Amino acid sequence: MRQVVLYIAMSLDGYIAKEDDNIDFLSLVKRPGEDYGYHAFQHTVDTLIWGRRTYDKVLSFGMPEFPHKDKKCYVLSKTKTGKDVNVEFYGGDLRDLISSLKQKPGKDIYFDGGSEVVAALLKDQLIDKLIISVIPHLLGSGIRLFKDGRPEQYLTFTKSISFASGLVQLWYDCRTSV
Repeated sequence: MRQVVLYIAMSLDGYIAKEDDNIDFLSLVKRPGEDYGYHAFQHTVDTLIWGRRTYDKVLSFGMPEFPHKDKKCYVLSKTKTGKDVNVEFYGGDLRDLISSLKQKPGKDIYFDGGSEVVAALLKDQLIDKLIISVIPHLLGSGIRLFKDGRPEQYLTFTKSISFASGLVQLWYDCRTSV
């Protein structure tokens, strides 16, 4: 069965960006030839879900080509509808989208933020697996990965990988009971 996988990076103190959406701290662990398993992970997914601000941020990088042309991509938006050349905008119930995707054959579903969407998915316990890369940096403030007010959720540790840069990647399966 297809799983929803959150694959994301955060600072050691739990932030995915500064208050102004700046994510420059991610480059602190950039090393030639090291992608921290991202390329291998991409082979396990065929569908992508992003929040609108995350999508806009990716477009601001000015890449010559959209990096996920080989995947079905959804961007969650309350104001934008339809499609553009890269994605389909979705403004409906997130539970319905996830349920529909899980009923179709395919690979896993890659989810990468932002924090509002993470909160919504956690609230409804729609995430099956967490892969969180922890950047060895303390931002002090910013946009937290995990917002308050979500239900308690039990996790099963599956593995961790540490890298020479100091980045530590944590893998957990999500479950709804002990």
